[in-house]
Amino acid sequence: MDFLPSPDETLDPFFNGTLQLLQKKKGYRFSLDTLLLGQFIRLRKGENAIDLGTGCGILPLLLSRTTKAHAFVGIEVQKGLANLARKNVALNHLEGRISILHQDFKKLSGVFPPGSFDAVFSNPPYRKYLTGRINPSLEKAIARHEIKGTLEDLIQAATYLLPAKGRCYLIYSASRAIDLLVALRRHQLEPKRLQFVHPRNEAPAKFILVESVKTSGVELKVMGPLILDGSSETQTKNIF
Repeated sequence: MDFLPSPDETLDPFFNGTLQLLQKKKGYRFSLDTLLLGQFIRLRKGENAIDLGTGCGILPLLLSRTTKAHAFVGIEVQKGLANLARKNVALNHLEGRISILHQDFKKLSGVFPPGSFDAVFSNPPYRKYLTGRINPSLEKAIARHEIKGTLEDLIQAATYLLPAKGRCYLIYSASRAIDLLVALRRHQLEPKRLQFVHPRNEAPAKFILVESVKTSGVELKVMGPLILDGSSETQTKNIF
């Protein structure tokens, strides 16, 4: 397999160059919210985890370096991104730990038995379909708007994939925090840990990070806010 970037790709280094990532120059590229979610996820030694909407494979790749989880599966509905994610896995010689599937997360009941994963994580589209400006790039539009699946669809899939006490990690728009929390509880995923992310001091929250546990008791830990106006943002970038 040729790992040199094509004219429409970039090759970006992480962890002092020990991890390499190919991305499209003009297509979907991961952003800071993905890195924030990566910091928030907690995986234990030997666990199996699945990423719903893996894009270029960034989260499984990063978490393979920062955790001792046994194996990862990345699900991606867009064929071009799924192929790029597979290329990134091979580029970093992680075929033994990461598998990429070109698949619709709404149809995973035909692929995996229920309760197959210890943890599910996702950075889903924040915007409802036909709200706001739809990006002319279909790849970007699908990543940002609920074109291929709704928040409800995603949470239903997570509930199916997790056993009792399995964990779900999500980042979402703070403006839709109520939608997220209500949907999680409705599908037996009880929010247990929550953190709001602010672009700077005194600014309204932009993102919400949530860890929920399937069929867990009702008790929520609200962490201190993450402020991205200096030290917190620098820390995030330095980790990767």
